[in-house]
Amino acid sequence: MADGSDTTLTAEQTPGHAPQGLVAGIKSFAAGHGGAKAVIEYVGKRGARIVLVGEDGVWGDQFADDTVVARQACATAGVTVENAWERELMDQMRPSNDLWRSMARRTMAR
Repeated sequence: MADGSDTTLTAEQTPGHAPQGLVAGIKSFAAGHGGAKAVIEYVGKRGARIVLVGEDGVWGDQFADDTVVARQACATAGVTVENAWERELMDQMRPSNDLWRSMARRTMAR
């Protein structure tokens, strides 16, 4: 198995092409935040989540059909894909005030 976040087996991982809307969204995020890095997470039948972390600390996400499409979209958009959540990347993330407020309203269920 390959190292990184996309090591979960899927039914088929045949090379496809990344949808232009996905590539455009990644390019737009990177352009708006001084560049970006990505971490790809397998999320089961839903596909793959591409978590983008901008150079300014802002983060966002996009969804792809699978990890192969996610990697192709990032490569086409010129965004580096990290193999895992490294400490330096997590330290770079700066949650927005809106996110802090939404987290403060949530309560933990027991």
